[in-house]
Amino acid sequence: MTVPTRPVRRADRERRFDLRATALFFLLLAILLCLAGFVVRTAARTAGQRPAWAVALVLTGVAVAWLCRSGRRRRSAVRYARRATLALEEAAEQVASAPVPEVAAPGTEYVELEPDGFEHAVAALCARDGCPETEVVGGPQDLGADVLARTPDGRRMVVQCKRYGDGHKVGSQDMQRFGGTCFTVHEAEVAVLVTTSDFTAPALSYAQQCGIVCVNGEELDAWSDGTGPAPWTRAAG
Repeated sequence: MTVPTRPVRRADRERRFDLRATALFFLLLAILLCLAGFVVRTAARTAGQRPAWAVALVLTGVAVAWLCRSGRRRRSAVRYARRATLALEEAAEQVASAPVPEVAAPGTEYVELEPDGFEHAVAALCARDGCPETEVVGGPQDLGADVLARTPDGRRMVVQCKRYGDGHKVGSQDMQRFGGTCFTVHEAEVAVLVTTSDFTAPALSYAQQCGIVCVNGEELDAWSDGTGPAPWTRAAG
């Protein structure tokens, strides 16, 4: 008589397989923990007996970690540099294709300022070019002095600012009023009259006699752009 065999279910096989894998996992985990404990005990014993070696090993590990991190940063920096180069190339193409703006007339930007704004702009130019103690003093009772400064070589400078349009030149009366106070009242060693327009011939003649430096709109633009001299360099020392 043949005894029928009981077929083994697939679920039983899978259950036995899972148990076996779990057992292997815990066995490997135990081995790793033992190894880790051995390494820690060995490192502690070595550190107690030979601290120099322990310090060297720690420094080596730190250096390796830092080099790995630096390598990642360098790779990131290279990517960023490539992106920046592409952006600059696109910007250069846009600038090259853009229409060239027209050059503004001399003094145009300064004419658009308010009178006190023009005084502060002139003071900023003085400070930019190395004049210490630059101060805006313009006002109703300024007696012809809008900006006071000390030139880079130490001379006291008094500046009057005339924000005029192209059709309004600085005349001899304006120049005489400034000449009557810049030296006697303000004790200027360098007297400068700056305008956004130009000077009449009598005004230039009077300024030359008194030693006043005249800066018209074109010379102001050159001074501002750095293509022309600063006013105090044109004054006699």
